[in-house]
Amino acid sequence: MNNDEAYDELLHRSNGAMIVVTAHDGKHRAGCLVGFHSQAGIEPRRHAVWLSMANMTFRVALHSSHLAVHFLGADDKELARRFGEASGDERDKFDGLDWAPGPGGAPVLAALPDRFVGHRVAMFDAAGDHACFILAPEQAELSADAPEAETRPLRVAQLDDLVPGHEVEERPVPADVNDPSG
Repeated sequence: MNNDEAYDELLHRSNGAMIVVTAHDGKHRAGCLVGFHSQAGIEPRRHAVWLSMANMTFRVALHSSHLAVHFLGADDKELARRFGEASGDERDKFDGLDWAPGPGGAPVLAALPDRFVGHRVAMFDAAGDHACFILAPEQAELSADAPEAETRPLRVAQLDDLVPGHEVEERPVPADVNDPSG
């Protein structure tokens, strides 16, 4: 197994929790399935969300003050497919869904009650195919239906057959970017 395959397998084994991120820039609303996210600070609280630069959600998020982060449960595969397989460039992913504008106009999905809306405090391009948005949580909500011990997130491995709405695009990384040798 080569280095890339071993790295990919390590990440697959970590079986990260999936989320749906939504944004509104004043004109357009967008949302996508995201597997790359993490708490990024304790005090002040911060959350990092990595969006594919190929997605419409990335383009809308660039001009949005807030993003909504919706945590998917194990039973939310259909919503994961809607936001992961369809392209916002081709259809309105919100069509037929119950949603309302949250802080900054970020679309808040009624079907996913475990969520927060965060104010965008930073964004950076790491010279790859995704950009990182750092959010300061402003409005967090939990489902009243399931006690903490019963909450089961939808994991990457449960979506192995999902076909992304956009192909992964390779971006060349300049030789001097992030080169620790200086």
